[in-house]
Amino acid sequence: MSFGEHTHGPNFGKKVDGCPRCEELKAGAEPVRQEWRSKAARDEEMRRRSHEAHFAPGGPHATGRCGPVCTVGDW
Repeated sequence: MSFGEHTHGPNFGKKVDGCPRCEELKAGAEPVRQEWRSKAARDEEMRRRSHEAHFAPGGPHATGRCGPVCTVGDW
């Protein structure tokens, strides 16, 4: 076990007595940031901006540059 890891399985935010990491959190330690959450938010923002740009006035969709069948976002 390395420093900062729990000694038990997931328990939805409940602190377990005797677990070193839970004791750190009880004492005010910052929770570990979960990278997948920030990546998902970043990816969603990129998707939203791309969609807005495609469908904006004068964008590829409005000017017919996306082809006879628009497939934007179909990935």
